[in-house]
Amino acid sequence: MGGEIFEYAGATVEIIDANTALAAARVNPVELVHAAQWPLPVQRVEVTVSSVDNPVGAVHVFIARIHAGAEEMTTDRMRKLVLGRDPIGALLSKRIAEGDPVATRFVDGVGTAAAAAYKKLGFDKTANPAAHREPGVLADAGVGLQADVAREDDGDVVRLRAEVPRDEVTANHLRAFVTLTLQAVTELAGPEALHGRRYVFSREATPPPAPVTTQGVTLDMVGGLTAIVAELRQIAVSFRHPEAMARWGARRPQGILMYGPPGTGKTMLSRALANEIGADFREIRTPEILDKWLGGSERNIKQIFRDARRYRVPTLMLFDEFDSIVSYAGAGGDAASQALNAVAGIFKQEMNDLIEENPNVIVVATTNFPHRVDESLIRSGRFDVKLSVPKPDEASRAEIFRKMIEGLVAAHERGGFRMFADDLDLAALGVASTGMTGADIKEVLRRVQMTKAMQDARTGGLVEPISQEELIAEVRNLRGSV
Repeated sequence: MGGEIFEYAGATVEIIDANTALAAARVNPVELVHAAQWPLPVQRVEVTVSSVDNPVGAVHVFIARIHAGAEEMTTDRMRKLVLGRDPIGALLSKRIAEGDPVATRFVDGVGTAAAAAYKKLGFDKTANPAAHREPGVLADAGVGLQADVAREDDGDVVRLRAEVPRDEVTANHLRAFVTLTLQAVTELAGPEALHGRRYVFSREATPPPAPVTTQGVTLDMVGGLTAIVAELRQIAVSFRHPEAMARWGARRPQGILMYGPPGTGKTMLSRALANEIGADFREIRTPEILDKWLGGSERNIKQIFRDARRYRVPTLMLFDEFDSIVSYAGAGGDAASQALNAVAGIFKQEMNDLIEENPNVIVVATTNFPHRVDESLIRSGRFDVKLSVPKPDEASRAEIFRKMIEGLVAAHERGGFRMFADDLDLAALGVASTGMTGADIKEVLRRVQMTKAMQDARTGGLVEPISQEELIAEVRNLRGSV
């Protein structure tokens, strides 16, 4: 899970997994503020991102609603005023702190009467600060984001609204909108009001510690595939430096085919490449393309590439399980085979000039069954790089264990809690896990973590770190169950 931390007006601001939030907003509105303490008169802030289809095109809509009002004159507030204004206040405060019931009843009685008088005299009609905020515009010139500012009908809410074309929206737009929202808060509460506070913007109500997932994986985190990682690094460099490519008349790869047994990390490598480039990750699965209605599959694949030609930010398009989309092209005469043939034909045409039409896009296809894919589909010029991703050898398995364990330690070891014993023998783990893939090793660790969590739940935390013996036992258990 990716995160960005920055400061604004003395506050620490964290935006968690912005790209995923923006992707999710394509389907349903996403609420980004779940619990926060705001400076008075701001009572709460709501920030949502959604996606709508306008006549001029699809857009992401950012909306912030800042609820602000005069602080209510309660008995408790008047009590504090009474204690702070009168010379006897210090003495009464001391007596109340010592638990004196007479002093407490006296001050509360005065406070209740004063609050009632305050309201009766009309002093509680203090103008709402939000009502003074005139409609206007807040803008971030750096990303070209402009937010319209208006008051809602009841006058207690200041609303910011901004739109960005769906194909152009990036995490930078979300950060800019968050910053404009905080700017509006400081206009209401004062320039120093946010100092020392912390605000988290996230899809999750209670964001967990950063887990080890493929969402934020980098090439540095990939274990056991040294040659493949080196090849992908070179591709990332060619993508990030088009000026050097142009100077030498070089053409970076347009497409990459990764093939190999299940569980060897092909999808993970694709995500790592996207992160290395700094590209958005767009995964296309079979149901998005194949349609039971006549002509539907052809329309779907055309639309996917039509969208691809409009991307304005670096984007990696992953066709996972590629063989299930275009397998056995040219074989068979039934309706299903004809549909696959049609999809394969359109795919060929679209890939012929994609890089010239939009150099922001790179295509990756993965398959467990390369023999099912017609060779004309993956010829050079369409898929220039073909990478075999094998099962890891002994040294590679030890390296995978090392990197996965390091990731778990970084994500979960806090405040003296130790997850793994100090005497782990990674080389022995590499030997014991003969024949396993990276996915298998991840499952071994998941099972051991689950066992430890159940022990923790039963004993209240009296659990030893994960040992070498426990890991070896789980490796054997998994090998015996497959």
